[in-house]
Amino acid sequence: MSFVRPTMLLASLALASPVAAQSLEPFGQTSPDHLRRYTECMSLARKEPLRALPMAEKWAAEGGGLGARHCVAVSMYLAGRLADAAAQLEAIAADVDPERPGLRAELYAQAGQAWLGAGQTAKAAVAQSRALALKSDDADLWVDRALTYATTGEWPRAVSDFNHALALRKDDVEILVLRSAAWRSAGDMTQSLIDAQAALKIAPDNTDALLERGFTLLARGDTRAGEADFNKVLQLVPPDSEAARRAKIGLEGGQAMSSKLSPGGPAQTGQKKGAPR
Repeated sequence: MSFVRPTMLLASLALASPVAAQSLEPFGQTSPDHLRRYTECMSLARKEPLRALPMAEKWAAEGGGLGARHCVAVSMYLAGRLADAAAQLEAIAADVDPERPGLRAELYAQAGQAWLGAGQTAKAAVAQSRALALKSDDADLWVDRALTYATTGEWPRAVSDFNHALALRKDDVEILVLRSAAWRSAGDMTQSLIDAQAALKIAPDNTDALLERGFTLLARGDTRAGEADFNKVLQLVPPDSEAARRAKIGLEGGQAMSSKLSPGGPAQTGQKKGAPR
C-alpha cells in the first residue's frame, strides 16, 4: 500500500472520462455540438494530451465554457503539468453553479490530488478542505486529506481524518489498514495493532493488514509473531511484488512505511472518484 493516492492521479481519478460519463449537463452545457466536441477532446486528451491541449485551449477561447476548460485541465494533467491542472480545476470549481455542491467538491478533490502530485501539499490540503466543506459525508474525501497530511508527517491530523472516514464507512478494511499505518508512523503501536487486528478479523488474508500487524508486532518486540505475518504474506503474493519486498524487509528486522502512506506512492484506496458528477 502507499500513502499518497492514485486514482491519486487524475488519470486514475478518471478525469479523462466524460463528465457524468454521458453528458455535459453538470457543467450546464447540453447541446449536441458541445457534447460531441467534449467527447472528442477528452478522447484525444487520454491518447495524446500534448495535441489535445492547444485544441482545448482554442475551444475554450471560442466560448467552449466549463467543458472546454475541463478538457484543458485534463490535458494539462496528463501532459505532466500538474500544478497548472490543479489551478485550472480550482478555477472551474469556483465557477460552477453553487447549486451543484457535489460537482464542486469533486473538482476541488481532483485539484487537491493534482496539487499533491505536484508536490504542493499545503495547496492540496486547502483544496481538499474546500471539498470537505461542500461534501463532508464523503469518506473518500476524508481519506484524500488524511493521505496529504501523511505525506508531511502530520499524524494526528491524518488519524483524525481517518476517524471521520471510518465513521462514514465502518469496518472498511483499507481505511483501517491506513489508520493502523498512521498510528504506527506516529509511534502508537497499541492503536496500530488494534486497527490491524480489526482489519484482519474482517479479511484474514489481507496482505496489507498482515504487513501492518507484522511491522507493529516487530516494533513491540514480538519478533516471532511478526515473522509469522511476513511469512504468510510471502505465501499469498508473487515473489517479485511490492508486498513481498516489504515482507522481506520485515523478516530482516527492518521497518517499512505503508506504501499508501509514503510520498509518491500509488493511491489505491476504495475510490469512487470517477468523472465529476
